[in-house]
Amino acid sequence: MTRLETLKTALEQAFGERVQVAERLGELTLVVGAPDYVEVCTRLRDDAALRFDTLIDLCGVDYLGYRDEPRESQRFAVVSHLLSVEKNWRLRVRLFCPDDDFPLVASLIDVWPAVGWFEREAFDLYGIVFEGHPDLRRILTDYGFVGHPFRKDFPISGHVEMRYDPEQRRVVYQPVSIEPRENVPRVIREDGYGTGR
Repeated sequence: MTRLETLKTALEQAFGERVQVAERLGELTLVVGAPDYVEVCTRLRDDAALRFDTLIDLCGVDYLGYRDEPRESQRFAVVSHLLSVEKNWRLRVRLFCPDDDFPLVASLIDVWPAVGWFEREAFDLYGIVFEGHPDLRRILTDYGFVGHPFRKDFPISGHVEMRYDPEQRRVVYQPVSIEPRENVPRVIREDGYGTGR
């Protein structure tokens, strides 16, 4: 039995039908529902057969227009990457946010305290709210920033721009003054290009 098969068996024994375990490209992904999220993650950390003691990363995902197909299920997901130093294996945990209009999930701050900055980043860039996070505020964009820039429906030029106003002697915000335009490059090639003629 390979290490991946051993991990998959341990996950199925620990959680049964409460989760889905998918294998792709030599990696396992555990898909968990929102009501079981914190409990499953706590068990992933504490179970002697699993021992995922380290959260490597947590990020948001926007599935709007994924693979140029309309999305039939939830739009936003939270994806965590875990590592077991003791067992020397990795796992991806995916949770779909139940509500697209107000993506809200439980915070993992009590399970892995290092998740604090990652959850702030997912909140800032995707607008995913982590219930129970002690300091959920923007981390990469300005406090006055409007919207969440990694959402697929966020305009490329943004909503407002910031500039220094010499008359007011301060930084001011104003609506974006960039004219929308098509940025499709034209490719011009001579006849016989690449044929050696």
